Amino acid sequence: MMVSDLRTRTIVGVALIAMALGALLAGGIIFWLLLVVAGVLMQGEWGDLTRATAEQRKAAMFAISIPLALLCPLAAGIDWPVLIAGAAAFFFIAFTSRNIVLALGVPYICIPVTALLFLRGQPPYAYGLLLAFWALGLVWATDIGAYFAGRSIGGPKLAPRISPSKTWSGLAGGVLAALMLGFLLHRFASLPIQLAAASGLLAVAAQLGDLLESAMKRRAGVKDSGTMLPGHGGVLDRLDGVVAAAPLAALCYILLAQAV
Repeated sequence: MMVSDLRTRTIVGVALIAMALGALLAGGIIFWLLLVVAGVLMQGEWGDLTRATAEQRKAAMFAISIPLALLCPLAAGIDWPVLIAGAAAFFFIAFTSRNIVLALGVPYICIPVTALLFLRGQPPYAYGLLLAFWALGLVWATDIGAYFAGRSIGGPKLAPRISPSKTWSGLAGGVLAALMLGFLLHRFASLPIQLAAASGLLAVAAQLGDLLESAMKRRAGVKDSGTMLPGHGGVLDRLDGVVAAAPLAALCYILLAQAV
């Protein structure tokens, strides 16, 4: 990667993290609104990867906006109406487009959005903030650790047919970076030790989420899911790891809460 490309990627990456941190701190409607905007854009890019027509893509973006809207703290929140609306959106897209893969964008996007809102909504305020930051931060740490370890160490490819640039050393670097963040949050912010230890597992999930999207892009014959984010591609390119890690983070928290 050229120096100018790395500079652009870094500037945009820092700006995106700053935006996410601001929404995390605000919580409530602000955090929900950011996730809704990201979710609708992701559905549009998912439509492109599934070779949907422009009309099918627009219909899918409209359909997914309904369960995402119901997740608003001033609406239904995380409750049965969202599940019903999500199922309705899935079947509507599948029936009208005759494209089951396009319809799978609904659970692909709605589940991680719900997971992040669930974690951020845990009382008290500071604890919910910590949990949501942990779920997002470990993905950022994984990406950074994987990038620098892969570039500096190299070695055998992780999945050459899907993503030729990814290496086993990059995966190890990502896991190590995620674990370091988890244990730093345990030491200085009282993140439960069980969740800190689970950070390595979530790092692997984030990498698998990245590989899944890479497989979709290879199937569609494109390099990036979109062009909205200079140096990063599309919104899906930036959040593919979060899609896999956030639900697992919420599950780990639920299991921990039941155990104590």
